[in-house]
Amino acid sequence: MTSTFSMFDVGDKPITRRRALATGRIRLGPVAFALVRDRALPKGDALTLAEVAGVLAAKKTVDLIPLCHPIGLDRVRLSFALDEAAAAVDVFCEAANSGRTGVEMEALTGATLALLTIWDLTKPIEPALEIEAVRLLLKEGGKSGTWVHPDGLPEAARAYAPPAGDPGSEDPHHA
Repeated sequence: MTSTFSMFDVGDKPITRRRALATGRIRLGPVAFALVRDRALPKGDALTLAEVAGVLAAKKTVDLIPLCHPIGLDRVRLSFALDEAAAAVDVFCEAANSGRTGVEMEALTGATLALLTIWDLTKPIEPALEIEAVRLLLKEGGKSGTWVHPDGLPEAARAYAPPAGDPGSEDPHHA
């Protein structure tokens, strides 16, 4: 009997520098937002704990998603943008390595677990939370070069933008 699943063979792919940026948003409501912003939640500082959780999650992606390759990560970086008008926090997770396969799933896993950590710390204050717009914004490296989400990079993600005129980019949405 043959399996219907298999891990993609990346053994013949060249080692290249790879990077991915993922994002997502959590809507908190005005009371919970103020406590997150002021780092005053009863359970602790949601942003600091979410940063740690995001890094740990990115490193554990292979244990969570069945067909992901085990890879070494050279970098995982999380940042947050507070949107007071929307009472929301945008999470950004960047993952990078030099390897034969990309780091998109690691960036997405890091962003998602950071959002869930904020949820966990905020739920005693506001149970009507909402996570939305989890998506890949950018990937670089490998055969495909640079890809930027068709909607572009939000202003808060500009620091992660690829260098202008990146020779690896063939994408018209390249920032």
